[in-house]
Amino acid sequence: VQVVESGGGLVQAGGSLTLSCTVSGRALSGAAAGWYHQAPGQERKLIAGITAAGTASAATSVKGRVTISRDDAKNSLYLQLKNLIPDDTGRYYCTAQGVPWGPGTQVTVSS
Repeated sequence: VQVVESGGGLVQAGGSLTLSCTVSGRALSGAAAGWYHQAPGQERKLIAGITAAGTASAATSVKGRVTISRDDAKNSLYLQLKNLIPDDTGRYYCTAQGVPWGPGTQVTVSS
């Protein structure tokens, strides 16, 4: 099973990004999934989750600024980030039941 995240980059505060995650070797359908954010020097924290049925949730710190979605036909998970702030800087990882951690994708927000 392999996970690859993409879509990160350098963006100015107030900007937007869409992160993608593709899983190979295991079907994503039927599994709850989520996105984690690891800020520099801090622990990895769950910021958005989505159930197998597609019900989404977001951490209070990012609510209103992130949208998680999934496309099981493409075995993929997405995270739309908007109104980015410097505190959003860090590495973003996707995860799902039975899926190992991938390398993550780096997001850097400049002020």
